[in-house]
Amino acid sequence: MGIFDKAKDLINENEEKIDQAVEKAGDVVDEKTGGKYADKIEQAEDVIQEKTGNL
Repeated sequence: MGIFDKAKDLINENEEKIDQAVEKAGDVVDEKTGGKYADKIEQAEDVIQEKTGNL
């Protein structure tokens, strides 16, 4: 088992925690930017959460 396989396994085992962290980070950035980039932040969150679900 290679390092990438181990990384995929860890991501799959912790998908919910990763999604929560991404959401929280997005909220912090959104707050710091005053909501100016809310749509872009939401798009980035969705892409990241989609990618972690596909490993």
